[in-house]
Amino acid sequence: MSDFNLSTFSDAVADIVESAAPAVASLNVHHGRTASAFHWGAGYFVAAEEILDADDELELTLGSGESVKATLVGRDPSTGVALLKTEQAGSPVLAKAAAVRAGNVAVAIGNSVGAALAVLGTVGEVGPAWRSMRGGTIDRRINLAVGAGSRFEGGPVLDARGGLIGMLLFGPRRRALVIPFETIERAVAVLKEKGHVVRGYLGAALHLARDGDTVGAMVMGLDDNGPAKAAGLHVGDIIVAWDGEPVEGPRGLMRRLGPDSAGISVKLGILRGGSRSEIAVAIGEKPLN
Repeated sequence: MSDFNLSTFSDAVADIVESAAPAVASLNVHHGRTASAFHWGAGYFVAAEEILDADDELELTLGSGESVKATLVGRDPSTGVALLKTEQAGSPVLAKAAAVRAGNVAVAIGNSVGAALAVLGTVGEVGPAWRSMRGGTIDRRINLAVGAGSRFEGGPVLDARGGLIGMLLFGPRRRALVIPFETIERAVAVLKEKGHVVRGYLGAALHLARDGDTVGAMVMGLDDNGPAKAAGLHVGDIIVAWDGEPVEGPRGLMRRLGPDSAGISVKLGILRGGSRSEIAVAIGEKPLN
């Protein structure tokens, strides 16, 4: 007979939640919606960037039930990380988890106006680094087999020892995924210093285009002072390659315009009037406005 005791397992999960709950806050945003955030240290809280509007008045409800004002230090759409600051430096901090494997138990923690939330699942997939739709480098692909609602978004995901795997976000079709600890750590360091993460800037409005079997990004407009116009791109050009690698439409190009692209020179393969050529472009830094 197995030594597994369901009651003991249940209590162990509840202990993880109870221990982590004081580090997790409810983030009250627009239209009465709530999500979650968690303390990173020294009064800084990490939250999901995509849930914040530019004009939000930010308020956190801590695990104690106390409501505190928060200011937005910075946001990084390329990794989905937003950094908030409060005067509440006394909240506990979650320790980094060890490496996780597919099948490991995972606990997503949230907060709803002071009340702790928790849902139990497993790590569904662990894969290599990948690029987000906005060009950010995410250190590991971690998908969760877990059913979590919108109130959990931005909250921490913990392993069976209570270690922080990362932050819960929702991908396409509301698939639960994790922004890993390492990615958050890197984004937070930049946001503390600069308030934003630099992104590559081409200065061109793009639209999906097809030319036979070739898929690319057609230039529909050019910023007067942008790198694309300075390099000699024209409206109607179809960008089909980035340093020799195929570009499958505007999304494929945007993935390459991440923080590490700013300041580099690339050769864009283009179709113009049915003829293919290459143009060297010095990628700029995306303006803040």
